[in-house]
Amino acid sequence: MSKQNTDASPKVQGSNLSPFTFYIAPARSYPLRMCASKGFTLIELIVVISIIVVLMGLFFNRMLFYQEQAEKVAMEQMAGTLQSALTLQYAQLLTRGKSSDVPALVLDNPMNWLQKKPHNYAGEFYDPTPLTVESGNWVFDLKSRELVYVVRNANYFRPGNDGKKWIRFHVAANYAPSRLPSLQNAPPELTGIVFEPVEPYAWL
Repeated sequence: MSKQNTDASPKVQGSNLSPFTFYIAPARSYPLRMCASKGFTLIELIVVISIIVVLMGLFFNRMLFYQEQAEKVAMEQMAGTLQSALTLQYAQLLTRGKSSDVPALVLDNPMNWLQKKPHNYAGEFYDPTPLTVESGNWVFDLKSRELVYVVRNANYFRPGNDGKKWIRFHVAANYAPSRLPSLQNAPPELTGIVFEPVEPYAWL
């Protein structure tokens, strides 16, 4: 009987490779495909522009809000300064025993109480209107004897009954009857003096 070959491993003809040697085929070259970058489509460009416009609008609105808030704070600080100056003037009158001069103090221009007038004080006008005074300025009305602030940024400002974009201040003297029984029939006594808006308003 002939002897059968039990070696099942493949043999490479004309080669001295071992049965356990792996044959690696030469790498085949494939054509390199270049992927061209795609630009923005018209729809994508419109979406990007829309987003930018919305963001710029939001930023612009917030910037206007903060500008108006800063204007309100500056106006209130000046009103507080004038109230302090009025209190000092009133105390001087009481100290000197000149309480009879209080009516003259009520009609006085509050800017006269300051050592240095603010840069946005426009002066004294007779019966001014918001159109005759530059916005953002204070002005004293010689007719009504009121100090007026003309609002510049009025997006969140709701005026008083006159509907105009300004705030009118006046000096108000408060009187009250005496609490002493012996002075019940006496004229009301002066209890204080304040610098306050003529009518309520809403701002921010």
